[in-house]
Amino acid sequence: MNAETGFSQEGFDAVSRALERLYSGQEGIFYRTVIPYALGGKDPLDGIEVWKSEHGVPHWHYVTYGFTELYEKESDISQESGYGFELTFRLKRGAEEQPPAWPVNLLQNLARYVFSTGNGFGPGHHMSCNGPIALDTDTKLTALGFRVDPELGELDTPNGHMRFLQAVALTGDEMEAMMCWDGQRFLEELERCIPLCLTDLKRVSQMGQAAFSEAWKAGVERDGSSVGVLYLDEVEAQLEDGCGYLRLGAGRAPLLARMLRARVGKGRDLCLYGRDSTVRFRSGVRPVLAWEDGILTVTLDEAAMEELCTVLPFHAGKYPLSAVPLSIVLIPTRITDAEGHVLEVIE
Repeated sequence: MNAETGFSQEGFDAVSRALERLYSGQEGIFYRTVIPYALGGKDPLDGIEVWKSEHGVPHWHYVTYGFTELYEKESDISQESGYGFELTFRLKRGAEEQPPAWPVNLLQNLARYVFSTGNGFGPGHHMSCNGPIALDTDTKLTALGFRVDPELGELDTPNGHMRFLQAVALTGDEMEAMMCWDGQRFLEELERCIPLCLTDLKRVSQMGQAAFSEAWKAGVERDGSSVGVLYLDEVEAQLEDGCGYLRLGAGRAPLLARMLRARVGKGRDLCLYGRDSTVRFRSGVRPVLAWEDGILTVTLDEAAMEELCTVLPFHAGKYPLSAVPLSIVLIPTRITDAEGHVLEVIE
């Protein structure tokens, strides 16, 4: 119970005590939200606390307060507190005396996504940031992966169970590689190269490192992909008189080919979601097309899948397949900036 407000803050205190145990003798820097979200403020989180860590490479350790139930228990799910997690973020420290503010904005933006959609994060999840994670920088880090924070782990609070999820900064090709493998195992392999998976805005992709790339290839071959859904803006599917038509943006077609091999090639379904169409790919003894509840289901045998995966990395154009009555139409993909200016056209 907070002596000043008279309200219970047992959930808040549980998070705070976990951090005090890790950083005994240190006082964290707390960035508190000025106007509460419930009263019309734009920041969903109550605040973000930052600690100066000397564990491994010196870095700043950011921790959120607000995804869990910090005060009274409000949800009907007694076993879990709120969304069941708080986020952490580890940023390599330079000569600065105060932690940079941009990770605070990043974490609040992630909270806006969660609070507006109801979609939470879990170990092995990934998310594109649609640009540099630190605005107005030229960093190659444009995406995030999520794993249980190795030092904070999980916690039972009076309001239910929760875990601390570390948001790990990734390059675009690292995120795509993570999607083609088991997400948690990808981040475990990344930590072999980057202790604690620290964020360093200057770092380059690990996919260009031979040892890491070979470990990734072996992992994909052994485990396949843990990602069963791929979201693309440009997807249009039709089925008429037994013949199928699938229209895709050329920019993401190579990723689809890799994921087909890592999912359908391992006997697992892959769902492709667009704005207006949904396509389900699955493995079978013979190729079949079916239209069920507005979803085009494409069953592929080994020959049909190989032909499809061979076609997808091609340039824009129409490609009828011979192993299955399906035509693939690849259209140019336009990459734009935040203002809508075209930066690149992938054909």
